Amino acid sequence: MIAALGLLAGIVLGLVFEPDVPQSLEPYLPIAVVAALDAVFGGLRAYLDGIFDDKVFVVSFVSNVVIAAAIVYLGDQLGVGGQLSTGVIVVLGIRIFSNVAAIRRHLFHA
Repeated sequence: MIAALGLLAGIVLGLVFEPDVPQSLEPYLPIAVVAALDAVFGGLRAYLDGIFDDKVFVVSFVSNVVIAAAIVYLGDQLGVGGQLSTGVIVVLGIRIFSNVAAIRRHLFHA
């Protein structure tokens, strides 16, 4: 319940204050969001499987975002940022869909 209230408060604060993302960080924001979603769906799957650990979730959340952003930054420095961004999105997308499929199987006992 606390997590849902925190999410709601974050959404409301974002809508009220309308924060601006610095232009230098704009290429990394979509990657960070997808990496964070991967950690969230992985955490939900772990919770439903009965193996959720809050420390593992926090480390996974932060490390997913940092590593994904670092890969894209490295790609930008090498001149292949677009290709590495696509690769990161594909890999994380596959993980997200895999976790969602497991969550669906768990919820509907299929």
